[in-house]
Amino acid sequence: MNVKLRLTGRQHAALATHLLHSDKKEAVALALCGRRVGEESHCLTVRRVEPIPYDHCIVREKDQVTWSTSVLRPLLEEAMKRNMAILKVHSHPQGYPHFSETDSRADQDLFSSVFGWLDDDYPHASAVLLPDGRLFGRSGHSDGTFSPLSLISIAGDDLCLWFSDALETPGLPSFAKRHAQAFGAGTTALLRRLSAAVVGCSGTGSIVIEQLSRLGIGRLVLVDPDRMEEKNLNRVLNAGKEDGYLHRLKVEVAARAIAHMGLGTEVMLIPENLSTPRAVKAVAECDVAFGCMDGAEGRLLLNRLSTFYSIPYFDVGVKLEADGKGGIDQICGTVHYLQPDGSSLLSRGVVTLEAARAEGLKRTDPGSYKEQLRARYIQGVAEDRPAVISVNMHYASLAVNEFLARIHSYRDDGNKPYARFGSSLTQARYFQDPDGEPCTALSKHVGRGDATPLLDRPALSEAEDAT
Repeated sequence: MNVKLRLTGRQHAALATHLLHSDKKEAVALALCGRRVGEESHCLTVRRVEPIPYDHCIVREKDQVTWSTSVLRPLLEEAMKRNMAILKVHSHPQGYPHFSETDSRADQDLFSSVFGWLDDDYPHASAVLLPDGRLFGRSGHSDGTFSPLSLISIAGDDLCLWFSDALETPGLPSFAKRHAQAFGAGTTALLRRLSAAVVGCSGTGSIVIEQLSRLGIGRLVLVDPDRMEEKNLNRVLNAGKEDGYLHRLKVEVAARAIAHMGLGTEVMLIPENLSTPRAVKAVAECDVAFGCMDGAEGRLLLNRLSTFYSIPYFDVGVKLEADGKGGIDQICGTVHYLQPDGSSLLSRGVVTLEAARAEGLKRTDPGSYKEQLRARYIQGVAEDRPAVISVNMHYASLAVNEFLARIHSYRDDGNKPYARFGSSLTQARYFQDPDGEPCTALSKHVGRGDATPLLDRPALSEAEDAT
């Protein structure tokens, strides 16, 4: 089974503070994890870290730690109630990069108790923290076997991605060699192992897809329900007049271009709105998400999804205001990097609940939307905005370069100051801001994983939820 473990930057920092004590002795912590029980992989998302106090350890030495499992019972009760997983993390302060025989015996005892308590066959996990902050781990299964965690990811100011096996860099395909010169063969090999969701495949989305594909991303999940129209041809990459005439799906146009490139990127097409169970589940299995949508509803939902499933989220927004007489009032855009337990598009004031509600009503009940609009109960949803491909190119490139900066930090002053990074082309300046306080509305959902209904949204209920 392909099992992944996801943590936030703050959770990783909390583990490091407790486990890497100045006395250089081993320490241990537990965590409750949500799950994404997927078809391609099984993701464990850390929900809450519970350090085991040092004085609760029976033995605590430089190469060994034992502790009373009595502290485990409350976590097991919660895990059983909420269908969650148990994660054990301990430190190897001497830097030993493998599980020891003592570790294996302890894990066998621990997980036999865990599976005896919980009435399911889903995996749990054990991980080791090294002095340099790196984690490695394995999943424990109901038959008593263990398998390496295929990927451990940390969504903090930097994106840390640790695979169970070494990244293979020899024999890079020729198209990737120039990228390797810029970012290193390791980064290029890493991209080949990653999956990314692109939600919105039109003006900026098609350009993000083009760049990720040519960079050698391993897998793309493309989400967009819309079909091509002639008015889209000025800004959707790889689209032609025939696509508009036949009203081809935008995801199909993108997939055709990726196949034509022949660079090895796998593609999954979701020709649906993100507000469907299938789309939510597919995006939740990805390692990173790009939001290329104009509206508030989809952006807020993707922000919520990334919080539940601890996925780093890059949101790109473009604003081009014309005066209707051939003049331009403003051209600007912003890339928002959103950590699962950081500030959100909501707390940053980018979207509002009122705008999201209006868009949702227009999508699901156009009649009621028109009535409430006439009665002035809601503000109107913005219709067609002007769009220029050169402007979209600029901001889509900012988004992809922001992603590259997070996996291969190349900034002189690091990534922390750039939670919001954008520019005004009319004023010819760039601007940036660090992350703010955690969003009170979303941060309470960090790492919850699969819920019933999905994302706690009744509209995402599935048929089996009612049985």
